[in-house]
Amino acid sequence: MLDETVKSYLRSLQITQNQYAAGTAARSDVINAQAQLLSAQAAAINVGVQRAQSEHSIALLVGKPPAEVSIPAGSLAERVPIVPADVPSTLLERRPDIAEAERQMQQENALIGVQLAAYFPTVDLSAAFGYAGNPATALFSASNQVWSLMASASETLLSGGQRSAAVAAARATYDQSVANYRETVLAAFQNVEDELSSLRVLGLQVGVNQAAVQAARHAVEITLNEYQAGTVAYTTVITAQVTLLSAQEAALLVQENRLIASVALVQALGGGWDTSQLPSKSQLQKLHLIPD
Repeated sequence: MLDETVKSYLRSLQITQNQYAAGTAARSDVINAQAQLLSAQAAAINVGVQRAQSEHSIALLVGKPPAEVSIPAGSLAERVPIVPADVPSTLLERRPDIAEAERQMQQENALIGVQLAAYFPTVDLSAAFGYAGNPATALFSASNQVWSLMASASETLLSGGQRSAAVAAARATYDQSVANYRETVLAAFQNVEDELSSLRVLGLQVGVNQAAVQAARHAVEITLNEYQAGTVAYTTVITAQVTLLSAQEAALLVQENRLIASVALVQALGGGWDTSQLPSKSQLQKLHLIPD
């Protein structure tokens, strides 16, 4: 867009120089045209710097040195992926934050059972049997038998309410994990709805911006012709050109936001919106994510 703008401003400068050479334009018109052209060229150079930095960021994401990645310049896509009207909520199960919250909730639920089981202590019995004296003469003498019976319990039966408090704490932690899971799921639905509404609204805005660009471009053509005819000042041309550039930037920003919203929707859904992309039961079992 800026390259085309530079070409347009260069043409305006040539027209102004011709007008000045013919004596129908002031020197100030030439200076204004030159300043406007240089400003557009500086903006184009700045975009080049930003593009190089973005290219380096992409190289970092794919794990390569920036010098090894070169992306050819191309036009921005005009179409965005078509989102189905009915997106299945099952796709949200692929999101890492939802999966983590769900596993955390399951873990806290299991810990309640652990605390309840502690009400029944594990008792280990061990017996040591031996004889004192001559076992041949007093084999069955109870006084010569030495028994040692030891019992150990993993928990004290009378804990003064400590066990009840531990169970209550486990239940409270579980309730907290349930609330966190519910909040995570609701936030995921909000993300999806936000991006769907953004795509819908931005789709309507695209048509309006394109119409504004066409009107601004037509205004520039008219004012240039009027300036060549000597009926308007060059400031009118500059104003029309600035309006056109602003309209083009606004249209470009809307298109960029549509593409970003599409990517954000894919991210909010955990990757795409097709149920065929969900892993099968056998695949999940191989990854030990679900029991066999």
